[in-house]
Amino acid sequence: MEKFQYPADMPYDIKWIYPKMQKPNAFFRAVSKGVIGAVGLISKIIVGNGKVLLNKTSIYNIEVLENIVENRPKNQPLLTYSNHYSCGDDPGIFGCLKLRNVCSPSRIRWSVAAHDICFTNFWHSSFFMYGKCIPVIRGGGIYQPAIDMCIEKLKLGEWVHIFPEGKVNMEKEYMRLKWGIGRILKELYPIQPIIIPIYHIGMDNLLPNYPPYYFRFNNKLTFNFGNPIDISDVMKNISDNNVDDITARKMITDKLQEQLNIIRVETEKLHNNS
Repeated sequence: MEKFQYPADMPYDIKWIYPKMQKPNAFFRAVSKGVIGAVGLISKIIVGNGKVLLNKTSIYNIEVLENIVENRPKNQPLLTYSNHYSCGDDPGIFGCLKLRNVCSPSRIRWSVAAHDICFTNFWHSSFFMYGKCIPVIRGGGIYQPAIDMCIEKLKLGEWVHIFPEGKVNMEKEYMRLKWGIGRILKELYPIQPIIIPIYHIGMDNLLPNYPPYYFRFNNKLTFNFGNPIDISDVMKNISDNNVDDITARKMITDKLQEQLNIIRVETEKLHNNS
């Protein structure tokens, strides 16, 4: 296993964040409820469900994710993953959920967030920490505290969302997914989370990737929530044949890449025809 080291030029010490997120006390839970409630409400207003006039939003198959968030067994982990077109993708994507879910600290996702954007000083770090964001070091590899924490949260039956492209895909290319998601699922096994792919179009118009950074309205937004992915055959193959870790991560990631590409094509058609 590679030994992780924090970058020497990291702008802010984020190591203190992990213990707080791993064992949230009453104060953490109270502040988190306020942050998540406020962000959830704003996301719901901005993204809406097609009935809000700020943007023209089309949402497909959200009831699948909604049902899983509300009704899955207590110890059943949920892993969602999506394309990454804008810094506003999360929480924008989850503004599609019902208000009772998007504003609920116990139901809403844990999500990875770039340390050099969201965790650059004490106040920003605190805000995103209370918003259930996990600081990931881009370029830090798959053996870093952020990935460790994603695995830990999933083992506890919680919901984790990741952007496996590893960066904001401003060119909207077909990017190879990073192997961190493969490591997560490999190390979780035999625990198998519910896995939902998500694809969206238009968030980079809502919050562009160039200055000035503020929300633009009257945009066409499309969100497509996939059905659960069954990777049991891949996991069984890896287990039965004692596949090495590197090959296993690639096999898992390739399967998820295939499913994300399928839902991408579907979403593009829906977006163009809406």
